[in-house]
Amino acid sequence: MYMLVEKRTNSHLHLKRSPGIRSWSLCVGIASIGLAAAYYSADSLAWKLFYMAGCFFVAAQNLEQWEEAVFDKNKGTICLKTFNLYKKILTLSKGGNEQVVAVLSEIRDVNVEEEAVRYFGKGYLVVLRFVTGFSHPLTQSAVLGCRSDVEAVAKLITSFLELDRVETPQDFSQSSETEASDADEPQVKY
Repeated sequence: MYMLVEKRTNSHLHLKRSPGIRSWSLCVGIASIGLAAAYYSADSLAWKLFYMAGCFFVAAQNLEQWEEAVFDKNKGTICLKTFNLYKKILTLSKGGNEQVVAVLSEIRDVNVEEEAVRYFGKGYLVVLRFVTGFSHPLTQSAVLGCRSDVEAVAKLITSFLELDRVETPQDFSQSSETEASDADEPQVKY
């Protein structure tokens, strides 16, 4: 699953993502290697603690991030939050939380991008494109193989932000007026 819908109303969309089963399995596997090395080794207590601490740090480092995306039409903002356990441990709870806040009205498009994941193939993630030309991924890591889940999240965001609506006839009339005024100008041939 790419992201889960935590809350959805007409003015509020809250999406969440937590580490998946692959990430937790890898974390438990690496941590159990440290425990087994400490339990079965004939080394001193200091070495056993080193084995366990080293493997727990590597396990925490390989754990995916907890991520949230909060779209709020009342405030007119999107808030992307990430929580990383490894950074939290290393900075003694001073770091690990990152937050990006952007204006909703500046989002121009929502796309699904394909990303090459070393040794595993292709991953997919949602990218928000802004009017300024800047683009930002919705999550920091791609999901492997589930393009349909990622496309469903992209469609949900697109419909929530009403980016899929068709131009009104008034917009068409304004564009035809400018084209007509351009036609009145003399054209220079080279």
